[in-house]
Amino acid sequence: MSNGPIPETRGVTVEVKIGIQNVAREIVIDASGTEDQIETAVNAALDGGALTLTDDKGRRVMVPAGALGYVEVGEPSRGRVGFGA
Repeated sequence: MSNGPIPETRGVTVEVKIGIQNVAREIVIDASGTEDQIETAVNAALDGGALTLTDDKGRRVMVPAGALGYVEVGEPSRGRVGFGA
């Protein structure tokens, strides 16, 4: 897989926490895609370039690979319906 955004997987999101070197706060997004797709994107970014993930609202988050401290991938969840979604 390239360093581009993860292909859209309808209804499936995974919570991803990204730690940035020398930054106290982590980035937390609900990324579109499966755990395997996100892991592939992280590994591709570590080979050079940037980690690019797309959240459940279509926004892209790009982090230079050299700035990554850690990436934590949570459990996948299906699209939410109703209030509080």
